[in-house]
Order: sequence, then structure tokens, then C-alpha cells
Amino acid sequence: MTVEEVKRIIARGETLSVEFKSDRGCFPDRELVETAVSLANTDGGLLLLGVEDDGRITGLHERHRANGSPAVVIANRTVPPVHVGVERIDIDGCAVFILDVPRATSLVGTSDGYYARRRLKPDGKPESIPMNPYELQQRAASLRHIDPSAQLMREIPFSAIDPIQRERMRTAIRNNNHSDKALLELDDEAFDMALGLVRKHGETKYLTLAGALFLTSVPLLREHVPTHEIAFQVLKGTDVVANDHMRLPLVEAFDNLMIRFKARVEEKEVMRGLFRMSAPNYDTTAFREALVNALVHRDFARMGTVIVRFDDSGLTISSPGGFVDGVTLDNLLTVEPSPRNALLADVAKRIGLAERTGRGIDRIFEGTIRYGRPRPDYSRSTGASVSVFMANSEPDFVFLEMLNAEEEKAGKEFPFDSLVVLAALREARQLTLAELSRSVQKPQDSTRAVVEELVERGFLERRRMGKRPIYFLSADMYRREGRNIEYVRATGFTDIEREQMILKLITQKGFACRKDVMELCHVSKDVAYQILLNLRKRGEIKLVGSQKASHYVRA
Repeated sequence: MTVEEVKRIIARGETLSVEFKSDRGCFPDRELVETAVSLANTDGGLLLLGVEDDGRITGLHERHRANGSPAVVIANRTVPPVHVGVERIDIDGCAVFILDVPRATSLVGTSDGYYARRRLKPDGKPESIPMNPYELQQRAASLRHIDPSAQLMREIPFSAIDPIQRERMRTAIRNNNHSDKALLELDDEAFDMALGLVRKHGETKYLTLAGALFLTSVPLLREHVPTHEIAFQVLKGTDVVANDHMRLPLVEAFDNLMIRFKARVEEKEVMRGLFRMSAPNYDTTAFREALVNALVHRDFARMGTVIVRFDDSGLTISSPGGFVDGVTLDNLLTVEPSPRNALLADVAKRIGLAERTGRGIDRIFEGTIRYGRPRPDYSRSTGASVSVFMANSEPDFVFLEMLNAEEEKAGKEFPFDSLVVLAALREARQLTLAELSRSVQKPQDSTRAVVEELVERGFLERRRMGKRPIYFLSADMYRREGRNIEYVRATGFTDIEREQMILKLITQKGFACRKDVMELCHVSKDVAYQILLNLRKRGEIKLVGSQKASHYVRA
């Protein structure tokens, strides 16, 4: 790491993954180890020893300068050992240790049993705090080292099983084509054991947490699984039309919510030639998969409520507990399924509530974008909850007709990746291959094959921007939808016209930043960068400042 890189890190200040520690008074080894543990148990990151909280570089204490790397101290005093990378950098005559702490793949503590994590305070500044017992369980579940839904509920008597709830499960199996029909041939005891709802410990049978959630009554759930709560809300403007809370067993809760959902589904119909086409305001399969995800993947160690909310803008489904370890917004479409509550998820699949392939997320996306609506929005998700929003926008019947025709011609469903590419370009008008790759969440080589096939089939057009191509929906796609003017906007101006517009803006305003160019030319971030780079190479503009303060002026 260079001095300039370190200075830039320091200039940005402390974050969830960057911590500064003063060493003027010789920072204690115990606190150094505890800080490393808190970073490892969160997202990993950098610990800069010899830097004050306000970013002033004051250097290392004499003892640390003489004794060398603290990596051995941290490894010897953590369980399991945390192996940090250590680099010494001299900045303006002051020595600083840069400790690179990896994100732990298991729960990490100090050798004397102290566990910690990092969080952001209300003022946005980070801090390290001890982990409570329930947080230890949350972390272990997130790392998939334990399955909370498989734990034995010893305090619930085996006689508390409600046969009506078991029959609801059998009915679900009968009514779903993708369920495990072999379960219907089993007697009640074998049925419970086969699904893992009941397990033996010695000679005694106990319900698992999954068993309690599927087979017991409301009073027992309220007493023994207090975190199991679901809220169904309907808002009209600022008015609350419905705000119902329930603690029903899972199949009964699922059926209840599906009935409420279907009562709010409205079909819109149009005549396309001799055929009548219809589109719902919300796709049933997308809702079903999002609901099951919220019910079975929630964090049962965390207080909170699964919320299903309809408002004027759309539908939001949220559940307590962030994404499990390894799942992020950037790999949501491609990461291998890794449920927090593995047994609970398996039961939901086998009785037919959830997609058995584990790719329910594909169904959620497909159920919105095939109707020409925006992609499901998971951006409101945090470390404390997962939230998905599906917009209640007008369907695009021309787009839907085109998809149906293509699927009928090919005799199969339109490829999912191709659908995502089309949806991304419908929203952003034009994108580079790198940007499309981020939308599909696959490597550029894989994305290129998808995009080029769409170009060959007449769905997309390509034009070069500098050395890189940019893609947009074809003229034929816009013509089908009667949006010829939008095609002109999407394809934009020629490169020369764009450059002249930017130079005129800089002359009038005195400067321009990349965001100005994106708004002026209706282009993406990558395309704006390429245009500005071309102008810089020709010496017509120059870059002033760095990071967020950077902008362009006439050369």
C-alpha cells in the first residue's frame, strides 16, 4: 500500500471497516486484540495504529516501533486465531501500522472469552461493542454453523401437536404440483419424523423449532416462539386501512396471507388484435416466493415482525435479520442458496410452499420484469432486515406480447438473464457491458454472450463509445411500443454532439462533474466517464481535485 493510498483512507475517516487507534500512550495489546476481533466478526477491514480519531498522524509508540509486527500477538490471543496482514508505512516522518483484518468465517473471540462486533452509532461513527448471547447465536446462524430451526424445543410437550395443522400441511402437499407426494403415504409419526418436525433425543421425542412453527397452536407459539409475528398492512395515502398482526402456525399463516393478497390482485385487460391479454398488478408467484423467503429465512433470535405492506406505490415484504453470510445485493441473483434456517426451508420446499430448486429469487424478479415493470428493489435491506419492494406500475402489454410470442416460437421460457438485461436497459436506456454485467451479476464474458445473442435477435443495438461498446434497446423494440421519440433519446446524440454540449456547459458554468454529464447527456456513469476521458486525452479539459470533490474545467 502506498503512502498516497493510506492518506486517502485516512482522509475518508473511520467507517465500519476502518478504525484508527492512537499509539501515543502505547495502545494496550488487550485492546488491540479486542479491536481485531470486532472487525473480524463484522466485515473485516483495516486497523491503523498510530492515527488519532480525527485523522491526525501521530505515529507509533517506541515499544511498537522496536518490537515489530503485532500479528503474532493477535494470532496467539484469538480463538480461532485471526491472522492479520501487517504493513508499516512511514508518513511525513511518522510510522504507522496498517493491520489488514480478514472477515472471519467462524465466530471469533479473544482467548479469555470476549466476543465483540462493530456497529454504527446514531451519529454515523463506528464503535466496537460486546456481543450478547443472542447475537452469538445470530452470528453462528448467519455463518450456517448452526441451524436454529433444528433446535429441540424441550419445553414444549410432545402432546401439544395440533393434528389440524398437520392436516393443513398434507393439504398443501396435495395442492402443489412440485411438492413431495411420497410424504402423503406416511402415517403421522413417520410424516413428522421424515420432515424433521420431530426428533428423538435418547428415547424421548421432541418438537424442533420448525415443528413448533408448523404443528403447534397460537398460545404455544406466543409463549415459546415470541419472535414469530407477522403484520399485514394496507395504507391508502396516510390512512391505515388494515394493520393486522398474527402469530399463526406457518401453513395457516401462509394461507391467510395468500387469501388477503389475492383479494388485492387486480387484472388489467387489453385486446391485442383478436386476442385478449391480461396482466395482474402483482404476480402471484413473485409474491408467494417473497413471502416464503420472509417467513422461513427470518432471524428467530432477533425481535421484530415479518411485514407485508401494500401502499399506493407498491408492495413491500420485509423480515428481521440481514442477508446470511456471503449473500449481498451484488450477488443476490447468482449466489448459491444458503438458508439461515435450513430445516425450515427444506420443509417449505417439500410441502410445496417454496421453489424446490432454491432459485425462488429468479421467480420474484421474473414475476415483475416480464410485465415491463421495474426490477424488485432490495436496496432498503440492512444488516437488521431484508426488504423487497415491488412497484405497482402499469404493465407494458406490448412487451408482454413480444415475450409470449418469442416463448411460443422457441417452445420454452425466455432466458432469465436475457430478461434482466432487457429490464436494465428499459430503466437506464443505455449501458456498457460492465454495467450490464453488474445487473446480471455474472462475469463479463458470460454477460457478453447473452447481450450479443440479443443483438443478433434484434432486441438490442450496439454502438462504440471510445474503445467500449454501449448497448440500448433496438429501434424495432421502441417502434413496437410506439415510442420512436424515446428511441432517439435512448440512442442519444453522436459523440461529437455530446462533447460539444459538455464543453459548452463547462464554459458557461466554469466546471462540470461526472453527475452533470450523466444528467446532460442522459448516459450512465461508465459512459460519462468515457466521454470525459476522451476530452481529457485530447487536452480540451482537465481534472481538478480528487474523490468526491473532483470536477472538470477547460484546459
